[in-house]
Amino acid sequence: MAELNLNAFKDPSLAKGLVDSIRHLAPESANLMEVCGTHTQAIGRYGIRSLMPDGVRLLSGPGCPVCVTANRDIDTVIALARIPDVTIATFGDMTRVPGSTSSLLAEAAAGHDIQIVYSPLDAITYAQNNPDREVVFVGVGFETTTPAVAASIKRAAALGVPNFSVFVAHKNMPGALEAIVSDPSLKVDALILPGHVSTIIGPDPYRFLASEYGIPGVITGFEPVDVLQGIAMLLRQLREGRAEIEIAYARGVMAQGNPAARAMIEEVFEVCDATWRGLGEIPGSGYRVREAYAAYDATLRFDPQVEPTREPAGCRCGDVLRGSIAPSDCPLFDRACTPENPVGPCMVSNEGSCAAYFRYYR
Repeated sequence: MAELNLNAFKDPSLAKGLVDSIRHLAPESANLMEVCGTHTQAIGRYGIRSLMPDGVRLLSGPGCPVCVTANRDIDTVIALARIPDVTIATFGDMTRVPGSTSSLLAEAAAGHDIQIVYSPLDAITYAQNNPDREVVFVGVGFETTTPAVAASIKRAAALGVPNFSVFVAHKNMPGALEAIVSDPSLKVDALILPGHVSTIIGPDPYRFLASEYGIPGVITGFEPVDVLQGIAMLLRQLREGRAEIEIAYARGVMAQGNPAARAMIEEVFEVCDATWRGLGEIPGSGYRVREAYAAYDATLRFDPQVEPTREPAGCRCGDVLRGSIAPSDCPLFDRACTPENPVGPCMVSNEGSCAAYFRYYR
């Protein structure tokens, strides 16, 4: 297991003070869940899990957008890739995510056109340069990336690009958090809330977690000292019997979030039910293209014929995403499932819990 090295911190004395506070404030038992893949990586990379006092457990939740994308959605993208004259434009990690019987990487090997892009605007440019191709951008992610995809749809409409569309699998975080904290089998006591998502939505959408469920939450950044500060603040809330949503990432998160980004989402997308890997269907947790921009909805444009969906035998990625098991508890971990040969998406993405455990905890 990765060990904490205080010399890796920009201010070792501050880090040591936070570690001492955590040990002083720690109750006999507490389960803290981080719900951001970047936090998962930071906790593993800097050995933060190794210094937790006895009884304090750090659980990894559904913070990886690639990982929570349901198999049905992956299969739909693969079905779109098989349609003649269709090009799939996507981020690199999506190409390796296995569906029921294939992956985008396998489809590329079979001769279908899969383009790796760095932003949805790159996909628009590709569509303009290849007017004989129908270019479908795969929109996956939480509120952090949703505004950029919404902006790309608006831009394509403004430019009159007829051969560009988006497969929308975007999700919003609060609904998934409610599914987790309302599940008594998971026993989550407090939440390390995502910094990136919160720059867009601000703290208000989380407040129901404290008021209705009595679950404290702290929005924190991604430097190791940020994570330690967030943990210390959560333990102080638990010690004092409080349940509030606090911001420990004031340099990145404003009380109102980002109104312009939220307005962009609201204009192009509307909220819908969505299926999450490991959590099932969660009402109001997804987005779909509004009727005004329906011409850019790839599912409506092509009506792909999707094969019957099946989950990989033995893979417990869904349980990992719920925080009910650690990745090392999956029977396939570091055996049949490795980053070179991933069985489930939790081992594919750099933000996946299984990938983090493979790198830092083997």
